[in-house]
Amino acid sequence: MKSIFDDVSYECSKIVTESYSTSFALATKMLSPQIRKDIYNIYGFVRFADEIVDTFHLYDKEKLFNDFEKALEESIEDKISLNPILNSFQHTYHKYKIPYHLVAAFMKSMRMDLNKKVYTTQEEFKEYIYGSADVVGLMCLRVFVNGDDDNYETLKESAMSLGSAFQKVNFLRDLKADYEHLERSYFPNTNLLQLDEASKMRIVEEIKADFKKGYEGIVLLPTEAKFGVYTAYKYYYQLLRKLQSTPSLEIKNTRIRVPNYQKFGLLAASYVNYKLNLV
Repeated sequence: MKSIFDDVSYECSKIVTESYSTSFALATKMLSPQIRKDIYNIYGFVRFADEIVDTFHLYDKEKLFNDFEKALEESIEDKISLNPILNSFQHTYHKYKIPYHLVAAFMKSMRMDLNKKVYTTQEEFKEYIYGSADVVGLMCLRVFVNGDDDNYETLKESAMSLGSAFQKVNFLRDLKADYEHLERSYFPNTNLLQLDEASKMRIVEEIKADFKKGYEGIVLLPTEAKFGVYTAYKYYYQLLRKLQSTPSLEIKNTRIRVPNYQKFGLLAASYVNYKLNLV
């Protein structure tokens, strides 16, 4: 039965989410059950595309990416795919009428990672952030507002800002891995070999501004989505605070993380704030 294959596909997307990101999986579990599955479906899709360009070093990445992109387009057109990750994504894509230009922008940024190593201008950086992060936030927003166009337009800018904040935190946390293993430098006008406190704080303040705008949208989200998104917000903001208090030399030489016990503490605090209508 087709329904069995679809259930297997959804389960694959959930496994991908839980395997690759314990933090995102934890936040997703805080969403209402009726939308949780669709967020797994989106994450599974974006994670697989990202893995092709970031980790499959012993293979022809460009061929793999081209094959994946073709299979993606066919899954959207045919409304089915034998790739379970794409099969589950196309279901969510059609269910919530996700605009194709969001998918295209995401794939464009992922393709940039195949060859582009350094971003020297703000325009290049913004284009990459839009495609790699902002549009992912917008795909999730289509799910959160149940495809409602008016609510989507109202919350669109905040969702993009929150996506930008999450991505920039990841970039700052992963400076060492991105530069040493992938030879990438995302932040323009920043010499990562000579990252000082002033440069770090400039990046931190930029991220804080994104978080502020993103939070304005969180408080307006439907009940089904608010607690889960707020949980993710609290986790990433805590990670930013740790990066802010960490000397720039240490950021260049290690990967800063939030321990599991702190994650669960943040979850508990987030739940209290949510139940007291402080969000």
